[in-house]
Amino acid sequence: MEGSSRTEGQVQPKLEHVIVEINRADEQLVSSIKEKMEDASKLVFTFRIAKEQRSKNDKAYDPAKLSIGPFHHGKPALKQMEDHKWRYLGALLNRKPNLEASLDICVKALRESEHRARNCYGEKISLNSNDFVQMMLLDCCFIIELFLKFAIKGLRRRNDQLFTTPGLLFELRRDMILLENQIPLFVIQQMFHIVPIPQQCTMSFNELASRFFKNMVPGDLEFLKEKFNQEGYHLLDLIRRCIIPTHPKVQPKEVHSSPKDLDSARKLRRAGVRFKKAKQHSLLLDVTFDNGVLTIPPLKIHECMEELLINLIALESHLEDTQQTTSYAFLMRCLIHSEKDVKYLGERRILSYPEVKDKEKEIAEMFQKLGKEVTAKDFYYLRLIEQVKEYKRKSLHAKWEKVKRGYGKTPLSFVVFVVAILLLVLTFVGVFFSVLSFFLHRS
Repeated sequence: MEGSSRTEGQVQPKLEHVIVEINRADEQLVSSIKEKMEDASKLVFTFRIAKEQRSKNDKAYDPAKLSIGPFHHGKPALKQMEDHKWRYLGALLNRKPNLEASLDICVKALRESEHRARNCYGEKISLNSNDFVQMMLLDCCFIIELFLKFAIKGLRRRNDQLFTTPGLLFELRRDMILLENQIPLFVIQQMFHIVPIPQQCTMSFNELASRFFKNMVPGDLEFLKEKFNQEGYHLLDLIRRCIIPTHPKVQPKEVHSSPKDLDSARKLRRAGVRFKKAKQHSLLLDVTFDNGVLTIPPLKIHECMEELLINLIALESHLEDTQQTTSYAFLMRCLIHSEKDVKYLGERRILSYPEVKDKEKEIAEMFQKLGKEVTAKDFYYLRLIEQVKEYKRKSLHAKWEKVKRGYGKTPLSFVVFVVAILLLVLTFVGVFFSVLSFFLHRS
C-alpha cells in the first residue's frame, strides 16, 4: 500500500548509534535545566554540628588527621595527610597508561556532578568550581586507593606510613565516620567505575568498605558484609544502614507511653525480666522482648564507639526517618544507670569491652551522657517498653518484690511478716493433720 511506513515481512534495520549534535547555546540550556532539576530534588545529608551541641564534646566531631569533603578542607592541622592523598591519587591513576587522559575523564565526570554534590551539604560551599572538583577528585581517589591497599596487601609499598605507623589506620577510620567529614557516596561510586582498578580486585566498592570498617561496625562480620551491599548517602550513612532494624516501628497501645518508663537492667532482673544475648545475624538495634526475656544483640565497645554513636545521632537529627540509633542510645541509657548494670550486661555477654580498671564506670558514663543529650522525635522502642511494663504488672516475681518493699522498711518488720506467714502455714498444716487423724480413727 502506498504511504505505508513498513512493508509486511520486511526486516527493519536496527538503530545502533544515535549521534546528537548540541550547539553551545543548547549545551548551556541543557546544563541549566539539569541544575534546576537537581535543585528541585536535592537531598541534604551532610551538616555542620550545631554550636551548642559541639560545645559539649568538640573532639567527637572534628577530624584529628584526615579531612574529607569541604567542611575541614585546608585546615593547617590536617595538611600532613594531603601529601599522602596526592601519592595515593598518583598510585591509582598511574595503573593505566596516559595519565592525562585518565585525569581528563575524571575531571569531566566530576564537573557534571558538581552541582548535585554541592547540594548534598547543609550550607553553601565557598570553594570555586576548580577547587571543589579537585577536592572531590583527591578525596575520592584517596578513599578508593586506601580501601584497595587495605584489602590487597600486594598493592602496598614497604614504607607506606599509613600501614606501618602504629594506630594510624585506626585514627583514619575514626575520622572517616564523622558527619562533618563526608563526601557523597554517589561521587565515590562514580569515580570507582572510572579509575583503573587493579586486576587483583574483584570486589565492589561497598565490599571494600565493609572490609575496611569491619572492626568498627558492631555485629556479625559475615552478616555485615551483606548489609554493606546497599546504597547510602555517604560512608557514615552506609554504616547506619548496617545496624538499623529492617522491620518497621510497632506502635504502642497506650497514647502516653514514655521511653522514661524503663528501669535499669538490675532493677528489671529483680522484677523477673531475663536478659539474653541475641543470636548471630542480628542487627545491633534489633532489641526484642518476649515472654519475660529482653533479647539484646551483643555490643563490643571500642575506642571510637562514642564518636560513632554521637555522629550517627547527629545524622539522624536531620533525617525524616525513624530515629533508631537515637532511640537505641536512650534505651541503653535507661538500662545502664551505673557500672553495676554494665557488669551485669557483661556477664550476660551483651556487652564486651577491654578488661581495664574502671572501664564499667566509663561505659556507664558514656551511655548516660549519650542518652541525656538526645531527644528522639520518633522513639522506636515505645512498644517494647510498654511490653516490659505489662509483664512487670503481671509478674508474680514483681508482686513479691512489691510486698518486700511494703513490709521491708525496717529489717524487723520484714522478719515479723515472714514469721507470721510461717506460723500461718504451720497452723494450716497442724489443722490438716488433726482432721486427717480424726477421720482415720473413726474408720
